[in-house]
Amino acid sequence: MSPSGWLWGCPDTRTQASGPALSESKVRAERVPKLCFEMNRQRPSPVSVLIVMQDANSSISNHAAYEPNVMKKTDWPIRWDLLLRYRLIEIIALWEGRLTTNHICHAFGIGRQQASKDINTYLREIAPENLTYDRHLKGYVPTRAFRPAVTLGQWREYRDLISRDDDLKQNFEDLDIGLPNTELVRLPGQAGKPEVLRPLIQTIRQNRRADIHWVSLESTRPQADQIEPHSLVCIGSHWFIRTWSEVAGGYANLRVSRLRGEPRLRSTKARHRRDKDAAWQERVAISLRPHSSFSQVQQSVIAEDFGMSDGELTLSVRQALVPLVMAQLPLGVGNEPDPNRPLALIERR
Repeated sequence: MSPSGWLWGCPDTRTQASGPALSESKVRAERVPKLCFEMNRQRPSPVSVLIVMQDANSSISNHAAYEPNVMKKTDWPIRWDLLLRYRLIEIIALWEGRLTTNHICHAFGIGRQQASKDINTYLREIAPENLTYDRHLKGYVPTRAFRPAVTLGQWREYRDLISRDDDLKQNFEDLDIGLPNTELVRLPGQAGKPEVLRPLIQTIRQNRRADIHWVSLESTRPQADQIEPHSLVCIGSHWFIRTWSEVAGGYANLRVSRLRGEPRLRSTKARHRRDKDAAWQERVAISLRPHSSFSQVQQSVIAEDFGMSDGELTLSVRQALVPLVMAQLPLGVGNEPDPNRPLALIERR
């Protein structure tokens, strides 16, 4: 029985996606200071988590890939709690244009003296030319030479900060970390249960096999399967497991919300690891442009909406995840302009 219903567009490992492969993080390494790149690349997580975020304007970006790389504490260039505070400094200064000690005090529950020390240490050791104190505004403002050192300088980082603030306010009504008036609209997403995700994460951590039961739109009766997952994948609000599947007879993208019951860990070690997943190891380029059904002026607006350069946007995606990403892209169909599907693929020959 084919498990296509729960794989949701998973390609066979032998399927070749079109487009030239991109070298890993080449563009990112050129744009981001070495310190930031090293910290993002070496974040110590025993579980490989690939996150592909869907932004509010429906553009897709390869948000982050945390590879399992266990490090000693002394390998970290900055202590983790300080890194979070330095990131807040950059995000607030860049996107709001004014940073005060109150931002740090309210966000982390520390005193004004410690917050002032954090700002001074950031300016002394991390990015001396990024901020200057404005006596009229009574706060720090970004300079013309501002360049992100511990962030990527992308607007989604400010959006994530707003999202975190909104999450905290659900439990702590009076919490105020000093953000401006904002309204975060949460769209329906995949339902997740900790009793399902928790054993899956343990399976990945321990490099084990697991027994699961899944359903699909084609078959609503739970079917048994043995899997060997190696990575968690989040695309938009949907969670998947990249895993070896006995039913599929190869590597597949398992949609977590279609599991039934709790996964059961086996004592046997996994034999099909991530380094053997050829489609996971290879990256391909997906090139996008505004749909030709729009006028030139409209296409320039669309290009600006999606942050295109010279009318093009290229995404570097793992080959194994190409169908999942393509399903989320607002690609136009036919010759009529559709404001909700303003993009088109660039065919490379």
